[in-house]
Amino acid sequence: MHPLLFHFGHAAIPTYGVCTALGLLAALILSVRTAKGMGLKSDKVWNLELVAILTAIITARLLLVFGHPWLYHAHPFWFLGLIALPNVWYSLGGAAIGMLVAVQYSMAERLPLLRTMDALAPSAALAFCINRIGAFCAGAAWGTRTGLPWGVTYRSAVAYLWYRVPLGVRLQPVQLYDAAASLGILVLLLWMVSRRAAVRNGEIAGTWLFLYGLCRYFVEFLRGDAARQPLLNGAVTLAQVMAVAGVILGGVLWLISTPEPEPMEEEPERY
Repeated sequence: MHPLLFHFGHAAIPTYGVCTALGLLAALILSVRTAKGMGLKSDKVWNLELVAILTAIITARLLLVFGHPWLYHAHPFWFLGLIALPNVWYSLGGAAIGMLVAVQYSMAERLPLLRTMDALAPSAALAFCINRIGAFCAGAAWGTRTGLPWGVTYRSAVAYLWYRVPLGVRLQPVQLYDAAASLGILVLLLWMVSRRAAVRNGEIAGTWLFLYGLCRYFVEFLRGDAARQPLLNGAVTLAQVMAVAGVILGGVLWLISTPEPEPMEEEPERY
């Protein structure tokens, strides 16, 4: 595969980082279109998503610096977000703070929470899809060994150096399984957006959380990289626990979904 997209002297541009950036940009663009279709102010949704993304990235990198400063000195590109973080806890911490900031921003801007989550759900599916394709190209989050004909074999020394992917052996393309699941969910969510009048507020976001959590739970069984973060003596992984939480939260959103459009508070007049 191709962990390096470009290489100029000592400067290297990782494929994974570029795909992640493209995924986020595509998500921002899509969120503007879905927000307009749902009667939301697209500029506010754009700002919300941008603030949440930047907060999550900066927080995750700051956790890396304060928790393991020697890693920052040895790998400064990790702070810039050009390759995957060496520990999933940093990403989870950044994501948690980013979501809290997003909720606070939506409340401050008087955005209806459930409808805003519905508008962002297809964007999340699109970003995950592109991110997993980048992981496949780079060799990150690699799978277990397999004899299946569609298995992938990595031979790049850079992929081994950055992601410790085994070289010369056939592995499960779990990243593509994940990307295919996100693509299928994206198509379903866009169909639900197109028939918005028949969908309750919160159902689109609930569908994404439920289906992606379900798919991610089973895909994790095929991952072989050290970043799996096993829990309970290896019975489950941290990602599987988060996947189950996503399934539960998706079900909760279905239960609390509202049949009528959520009222949007009028902004006070400014003199």
